[in-house]
Amino acid sequence: MKTPILIVRKLPAAGMAIFPFILLKNKDYKGDAQIINHERIHLRQQLELLILPFYILYFFNYFFNLIKYKNHYLAYRKIIFEQEAYDNENDLNYLKSGSWFRWLSYFKWTI
Repeated sequence: MKTPILIVRKLPAAGMAIFPFILLKNKDYKGDAQIINHERIHLRQQLELLILPFYILYFFNYFFNLIKYKNHYLAYRKIIFEQEAYDNENDLNYLKSGSWFRWLSYFKWTI
């Protein structure tokens, strides 16, 4: 499936997935397989949760982490969806071989 890619120069990150699009800060990132794979993992996560619940869980997880860690970067990196995407962004076959709902394995009930 060909994923539509949009260039958004004022994007606060190198890339972002907002179903069904991948947004990139710079057109040069179109050739970065790692960034594209990372964002495609997020697109699949969004599909797994029927899109809207993904965003709710994503932001809830971020704000919970922000309270817990009191650090934006750490709160962001500890989001369960980001953990799955970062752990597998270098595996360009991950979306073919990885199981659906794998982000659940990153969920921990600890406070």
